[in-house]
Amino acid sequence: MSAAATPLLMMRGVEKRFGAVVALAGVDLTVEAGEVHALVGENGAGKSTLMKVLSGALTPDGGCIELAGSAYAPRGPLEGRERGVAMIYQELSLAPDLSVADNVMLGREQHRLGWLARRVMRERVAEVLSLLEHPEITPERRVAELGPGARQLVELARALCSEGRVVVMDEPTSSLSREDTERLFAVIGRLRERGVSVIYISHFLEEVERIADRYTVLRDGRTVATGTVRDATRTRIVEAMVGRELTEVFPKVPHEAGELALRVEGLSGADLPVDASFELRRGEILGISGLVGAGRTELLRAIFGLAPVRRGEVRVAAVRDAGPRPWERLAAGVGLLSEKRKEEGLAVELSIAGNLTLSELGSSVRFGLIDRGRQRAHAGRWVERLSVRCRDVDDPVASLSGGNQQKVALGRLLHHDVDVLLLDEPTRGVDVGSKAEIYRLIGELAAQGKAVLFVSSYLPELMGVCDRLAVMHRGQLGAARPTADWSETEVMAAATTGQAHG
Repeated sequence: MSAAATPLLMMRGVEKRFGAVVALAGVDLTVEAGEVHALVGENGAGKSTLMKVLSGALTPDGGCIELAGSAYAPRGPLEGRERGVAMIYQELSLAPDLSVADNVMLGREQHRLGWLARRVMRERVAEVLSLLEHPEITPERRVAELGPGARQLVELARALCSEGRVVVMDEPTSSLSREDTERLFAVIGRLRERGVSVIYISHFLEEVERIADRYTVLRDGRTVATGTVRDATRTRIVEAMVGRELTEVFPKVPHEAGELALRVEGLSGADLPVDASFELRRGEILGISGLVGAGRTELLRAIFGLAPVRRGEVRVAAVRDAGPRPWERLAAGVGLLSEKRKEEGLAVELSIAGNLTLSELGSSVRFGLIDRGRQRAHAGRWVERLSVRCRDVDDPVASLSGGNQQKVALGRLLHHDVDVLLLDEPTRGVDVGSKAEIYRLIGELAAQGKAVLFVSSYLPELMGVCDRLAVMHRGQLGAARPTADWSETEVMAAATTGQAHG
């Protein structure tokens, strides 16, 4: 676009309050047509609130918005979609038992003489799907049959079917494999060529550097930086996000491996894992890498007793003959942080205090009843230590941003004071500054003699945080080696072929 052309989207001085809490304090955002614009910031900075205002899900308390040169003030998400703004949330909102076509047209069904015009709708969906260039996604397929990457594209098809001019993607790659991520990037490139603008929210700055044209940084509900990605350094963006100099991305806390904490021998589940053996010691951080679907999550669930075990053995060193069920594992000092925080990691309608103390209420009990003062005091200490952004520990967890919800889920394990922490994607959806805090905390736990098993799809954090690293390939767990002995090329070779090659 020429410098004189009108931007496709202009948001000026946008404000939003929730009672006494100021979520947006005068945010500015400008997006050109056919541009990929990265929106970045710490958890709780206001990104999601701003996008809900843009979509029509929230009404702003101040400011103005223009879309294609005209005033834009949608009275709801449906009107937002009709005006050309489509949201793709991190938590996908698809009906798995319906077909791709039914999901894409949901809420926009076409009728003829009182009957659904299914042939017309299928043709429309097929036309949109052809733009994505993924022939395996057909209008007739049930969404339940598709993998995470394909489901993400079905959400994108919904946005395109409404002829979206601005598509908002909130952490679109957080659950995708590297292959699916590449496919998504290719689709974003095609959207750019068609003049569709993409607002891309991500905590992965390497993705921002790769696909975004410009960026805007929010901090504490305000716009604090904006510019072209090619002229910015990663350090400048991070420091704008956190408001301070970030000296270490992967803080190092000295720790030393001690006595055996957990031994897994020949573990095999119903489907996955196929075969896994390793030893984990106190004061050690053991990382497990691998592709999505390789069996890493299933391994942790089998260890914790949430998934069936066909054969093999799990021995918790501190407890002889510890039972295999989850409550017995927890009693033996083993805790699991699930990657599915909303489905099984948190009770989102309960308070922050209730979630943080849920598995260990004994310290909050007085005369046989829960002492709310004690419970709030315990929760307050963890909220402070983990820098959870909230108004009050009595607020529901659902009111927190995704990254702050993750901190609460981790905080519950810390409150329970488990000795062995099984962490499944502990920094998913967490901003750069908070990630560094979590890495430091994991190091401090190891220094205290805790044993940490760390599963992640983000290889740089495994290489930067873990003492040893093992790679899982199709359910088979390879031998663990010191992290310094691995290169990223070797890890990817082991993940894709089962053998590490230099």
